Amino acid sequence: MVTGTHIAYLQTCHRKLWLFANGVQMEHTSDIVAEGKLIGETSYAERSRKYTELALDGIKIDFYDAKNKVIHEVKKTDKVEKAHIAQVKYYLYVLTKNGIDGATAILEYPKMKQKQVVEWEEGDKELVLSYIHEVSQIIRQPECPPLVKLSICKKCSYYDFCYSGEG
Repeated sequence: MVTGTHIAYLQTCHRKLWLFANGVQMEHTSDIVAEGKLIGETSYAERSRKYTELALDGIKIDFYDAKNKVIHEVKKTDKVEKAHIAQVKYYLYVLTKNGIDGATAILEYPKMKQKQVVEWEEGDKELVLSYIHEVSQIIRQPECPPLVKLSICKKCSYYDFCYSGEG
């Protein structure tokens, strides 16, 4: 089953996507991932009383305002904003597929004091379906995609795994 994490990883690194989907999960070893989780848990302390956690068709939305149909997604930085947008578009797709129409999302970057509204737009269904198809193709490959050196690699939880054989 495709998750929001798969969609986000599709946008950042196909190797990371394949490794994650095939059981090689390194997030638990990353201080950067831990810091991001801490930011998400502590930035809006009152939110867990006000909004609900929503798990549906393989997605888990930490903060969903059911009354106003708004997803709140907290992120550390906007360095991979394209991945964040794709992830919440996927969430909006899953909501729509389950009869929750008209929902929106807010990407929140508390350390940067920034927010971005993400709305479901014409053509998004086809876009999200193409993401799902591409994720499925990548994770079913018999071998891990080759290393592609990117500027974001040094902050990735898979960095040591990917670069252990590099000179």
